[in-house]
Amino acid sequence: MTLGQLRTFALVAKLGSLHAAAAHLGVSEPAVSTALAALRQDLGDPLFVRAHGGIALTPGGRALAEHAQDIVGLADRARWEVAHAQTETGRLKIVATAPFAEHAAGRLLDLFTRRVPGASVDVVVEEAEDVASLLLERVYDVALGARPAAANSALPNGTPPNVTGDVGLDSVPFLRYQRIVVAAASHPLASLHGPVALADLLRRPWFAGAAGIQAASEEGRWLASQAVAPEIIRLSSETEALAAVRAGEGTMLALGHIVRAEIRSGALVRVPVAGTPISGLWWASTLDRRRATTMARTLQRFAGTADATAAMVAPGGSRGLERRGSKFHVALWS
Repeated sequence: MTLGQLRTFALVAKLGSLHAAAAHLGVSEPAVSTALAALRQDLGDPLFVRAHGGIALTPGGRALAEHAQDIVGLADRARWEVAHAQTETGRLKIVATAPFAEHAAGRLLDLFTRRVPGASVDVVVEEAEDVASLLLERVYDVALGARPAAANSALPNGTPPNVTGDVGLDSVPFLRYQRIVVAAASHPLASLHGPVALADLLRRPWFAGAAGIQAASEEGRWLASQAVAPEIIRLSSETEALAAVRAGEGTMLALGHIVRAEIRSGALVRVPVAGTPISGLWWASTLDRRRATTMARTLQRFAGTADATAAMVAPGGSRGLERRGSKFHVALWS
């Protein structure tokens, strides 16, 4: 039994057809049949029989199919990690969505690189809609922030639309947040009592960071559910947007734990807009567990620890990443 034979069988079992497997591999159907003949002889089981429109697995074939994909995935991951061991040991390429990069990434990754020997990280901010394809194409090892939408449209170029079983992402939530509408105490909306209609908010300046309100986030989905398209004023960061709000120039959907102290002091006021606060989650996403590197999975687990959570939400001090040009970009080493 060889890895090549198992890889071919796993593909045939998944697609349900020798013809489909041959087309995917770019070989003839007899070539696929020949490759499986030795495996069937070695195991003493036909593994599958011809059926209308394809194949049907035997009980032995079903048993092998349950393990073949895991074996192939482990082999692929081992091959990749060995190939990158000399130059990439401990180095993580991380993609983050803008709000997480600004408000939590610095603290999380600083703690991670201090706690994990040999760990280093390189972080770039990308649009939330692009994250899934960037992970699947191995441009990055880990995504932090909004949960990527893993759909067929995000699969690497050349992947057949029906081949999804061995290509996927593993996303784990690690930090819950709330978005609330805030304004300066002097703002006209700050003096209103009772729920404020979204229409009242839309008539006044509404600020956000450079990424705006991301469609892949809970706040983006909430806004889409309201069937409105507000003209949001995008500034270079949410920190700058909050400065404009403090100056009485407008409102914004701010992170509750970021503005908590200013609300308590009266410098900012929560505007009770109907449908808010909006609860959301930040996620740590990697390739599925057969393909993610050990260090990527280590960061994914670490992000959900109590120490990591405490660091990300603690008041005071810098939370985010340093800006370089038009994007956040940082490299940290332990």
